[in-house]
Amino acid sequence: MDTTTLLSNLLTLTHQIKKEAEELQLLPDLSLQMRPRSASWSIVECIEHLNYYGYFYLPEITIKMSTAPSYPPSSIFKSGYFGNYLAKRMLPKAKLNKIKAAKAMNPSNNKLDRNVLTVFIQQQNSLIALLEQAKTVNLNRIKTSTSIHQWIKLRLGDTLKLVVFHNLRHMVQIQNILVHQKLEKQNYLS
Repeated sequence: MDTTTLLSNLLTLTHQIKKEAEELQLLPDLSLQMRPRSASWSIVECIEHLNYYGYFYLPEITIKMSTAPSYPPSSIFKSGYFGNYLAKRMLPKAKLNKIKAAKAMNPSNNKLDRNVLTVFIQQQNSLIALLEQAKTVNLNRIKTSTSIHQWIKLRLGDTLKLVVFHNLRHMVQIQNILVHQKLEKQNYLS
């Protein structure tokens, strides 16, 4: 895939995700906290889950890009098999396939408030800066660790795709929560 196109697409998605998160800040606390079902996550839980991944991946990407040998940027990004698999698995589908969150990444039992949105928006600003910086490095040659295990390495391009697609996946989940809340409200009023 053309590297410029990849980074442009990831930047566009990240700007869209950030805008949607900013719009979530306008919702009342009840909407942010309400779970559609007892076993489901609320909006703030979805966002905090993404924050957990941001706490891992943003520093990892920053360190790897700043300490990597100065490989010239490649005009073509070739996804690795495992990295491509993970990134594609994160892409939202018409009916989201369930993926069990790792225990350390599950926000269910935490007391959360709307401040998780502020953190997430700051992380999106950092991700946008990293995607801009990624234009000057080789997405094929730089490797990052994964949150799965430090010894599992992905190409930087795959890591960027994974992070953005994971964010997108949960923003779709949040949109589904909002649709559910709207339907609940309509049923209550009728």
